[in-house]
Amino acid sequence: MDGEKGVVRVNLKGVFATYKRMRDGSRKTYYYHRATGKRLRGEPGSSDFITDFASAEATVTPHRITETLSGLIRDYTLSVEFEQLAMTTAVSYRRMLTKAEIELGDMPLKALDDPRVRRDFLDWREKTAKTSGKREADHRLSVISAMITWGIDRGHLSFNYVRGFKRLHHANRAEQIWLPEHISAFMQVAPIEMQRALIIALHTGQRQGDILRLPWSSYDGQSITLRQEKASRRGIRAAPISVRCTAALNRMLNEIPRNSPLVLTTKTGLAFKKRYFAAKWKAATIQAGIGDLHFHDLRGTAITMLSEAGNTIPQIASVTGHSLKTVNSILEKYLARTRHLSDAAILNFENSPRTDFANRLQTGVPLPKTKNK
Repeated sequence: MDGEKGVVRVNLKGVFATYKRMRDGSRKTYYYHRATGKRLRGEPGSSDFITDFASAEATVTPHRITETLSGLIRDYTLSVEFEQLAMTTAVSYRRMLTKAEIELGDMPLKALDDPRVRRDFLDWREKTAKTSGKREADHRLSVISAMITWGIDRGHLSFNYVRGFKRLHHANRAEQIWLPEHISAFMQVAPIEMQRALIIALHTGQRQGDILRLPWSSYDGQSITLRQEKASRRGIRAAPISVRCTAALNRMLNEIPRNSPLVLTTKTGLAFKKRYFAAKWKAATIQAGIGDLHFHDLRGTAITMLSEAGNTIPQIASVTGHSLKTVNSILEKYLARTRHLSDAAILNFENSPRTDFANRLQTGVPLPKTKNK
């Protein structure tokens, strides 16, 4: 474990860590045996930890490790490429691979090089769609496909017969942005805690998770400085992002009682649980008559508003933490929903000296045709 505060790194192969945010805002670490998913007691190096690890390792047979899908999952999750995934992505991938291992873990690796395996995976996805939804089913198969591609690069397999599958879930949120009337309706009915979350999201363009974890120590009275958890890699913290607060955001932050290390808390001063916050947010949007809008849509809305204010793509990316390519892609989707930029473009057209000739054009009676002599 390294000495950097707030970062836990496990150097022992075959072990992964998960984190739980406690009510007081602190974070507790739990360790698990990667191949079996068994919980390991104590801290790495303690007698309980070593005993539990040895016991879990003893249940893993060589055949399982080297000749089946379970073995491929184990090798993939121990790989350097997997360690380079963002922390939240790695947790999501591991959860989905665990689900796949329960159903398909004993599948021989040789079967993955048979074209007929595509049908097996599609059947499994259909079963998953009926129990967990189409979106979850597609995500699980996408992770399997990513793992198989990794296996091909490592020489374990020769072809990815899962790649290019037709998705069951289709979602286009290109037009889902918060317009002024939506925000006004929400602010009239939402609890104060939800109102505060909206203002922070709209004025910073940050993700829900990073906003809910935002400590008062990140706010210096003028700017908010944070490290995005999704941008962090295992053992490597993301570079800090500094967002200068608008006057409205400053005013709101300065009015919030500091009864907790965190900026946003429940009415009783506790840290928000993800599901509890989601339920409160959903209830507020339904009451406001905008139940089809999500919290994540505020991120696209913030990017759109920053663009409408005349900011360049690099300037927007410096605020939200996106790559330049991602900001450009988001703007291509979201700007079609708003008339503000097109109105501004026409206003510039009308007032530019270069287009004066066009603005003076008028219809008139056509000149009579002349005969050629």
